[in-house]
Amino acid sequence: MITVLRLKTIFLITIVSIIIAPAVCRAEYDYIDITNPFLRKIPIAVPLFKNMSPDKTAAQAARPASDLLSDTLEFTGYFKMLDREAFFVDPQSESVSSVVNFHNWTGIGAELLITGQILVIDNLVEMELRLYDTFKEKLLVGKRYKGWLNDQRKMVRRFCSEVIFFLTGNRGFFNSEIAFISTGSGNKEVYISDFDGYNPRQVTDTKSITISPAWSSDGKWLAYTSYINGNPDLYIKNLKEKRGAVVAKKGINTTPSWVPGKFELAATLSFSGDPEIYLLTGTGKIIKRLTYTWGIDVSPTWSPDGKKMAFVSKRSGTPQIYIKNIESGRTERLTFIGHYNTQPSWSPQGDKIAYSSIDKGRGNIWVIGIDGNDPIQLTSDEGNSESPTWSPDGSLIAFSSTREGPSKIYVMTAYGTDHRRLLTLPGKQTEPKWSPSLINK
Repeated sequence: MITVLRLKTIFLITIVSIIIAPAVCRAEYDYIDITNPFLRKIPIAVPLFKNMSPDKTAAQAARPASDLLSDTLEFTGYFKMLDREAFFVDPQSESVSSVVNFHNWTGIGAELLITGQILVIDNLVEMELRLYDTFKEKLLVGKRYKGWLNDQRKMVRRFCSEVIFFLTGNRGFFNSEIAFISTGSGNKEVYISDFDGYNPRQVTDTKSITISPAWSSDGKWLAYTSYINGNPDLYIKNLKEKRGAVVAKKGINTTPSWVPGKFELAATLSFSGDPEIYLLTGTGKIIKRLTYTWGIDVSPTWSPDGKKMAFVSKRSGTPQIYIKNIESGRTERLTFIGHYNTQPSWSPQGDKIAYSSIDKGRGNIWVIGIDGNDPIQLTSDEGNSESPTWSPDGSLIAFSSTREGPSKIYVMTAYGTDHRRLLTLPGKQTEPKWSPSLINK
């Protein structure tokens, strides 16, 4: 029998994932069509994980782990989570590796089933998770994870990523984060939380006004504007290392947006007298000017391939969204409905742009095709909603809203359904910005 001391020597701090079933090919059909605005939620059962631990203290890990998995999958908006009170099976009465009686699950309407078992010895944990199609009576995904006890959240998220990949062909957003502005400290500062609002933490301490956070495409850098020296200067900060750059030219230096796949970013600078968009290196040096028309040009956002840039301009008299082809230099107006359209955010799939539109004194979130067709309003009659930002898989949109009083951050599907509040923090939370998927998170 392997002693606990021996186990400590062979376990890694990072999670080890072991396939416990033969490689499973993609489904014969897509279980979930993420392009369908009328998506039917799949009924799924997630019973409490079976505890395999020898002592009662360790047994307490089974419930929170199973609850976390259920909550994480529900967050996607793809599933209808079935009430455990309706289950016919006691998870403690049978092994996860035993033959599943699928009629117990189809009988309560479950189309998918996730079973799990968890073993905790000292501070080490082993978790085994399986996804089944109950009607086909088929194992779809099976994984075993090993690591430290505080790695359970990572294990659950990694399995959820496997589940979503099998069902949709996309890895989801489970290793992403959201940057935002909060006044909880008494000043506007940049904070970061996990995609689901877990673990919010303050990352700037300027004791001033800080706005416009923007992620680099590798998730290692954050750019933002701060008034710490009295002027709206642009700060470029490495999140793990104490290095970065400052762009402190005369006038405004704001609304940064990183070029996909490059250590470059666009930002609005007004040192020439007119707020124009410039392309900068990641060290803050100007590469070239991108806009030339008189009038305020702000809020750049890049197409996924980096070949086009959408931005806001008042060149037509009111703030509207335009798209510039970087290679040809051609610029075309995108929005014509509404007199005040701002804060564009280009979707990861490249086919849509989300933006804020103010009408009759109230802001709402809209999306529009990049060809200018099919503008659709996603929010209505719920305070002011603004600052849309896409999840890295394009399935969700985070935004800020005053629907419950002071501005808070909410999440909805890309089609405007399933609105829910993301964070519960003091003060106001605004300007959410979703990170790319962080490989090493």
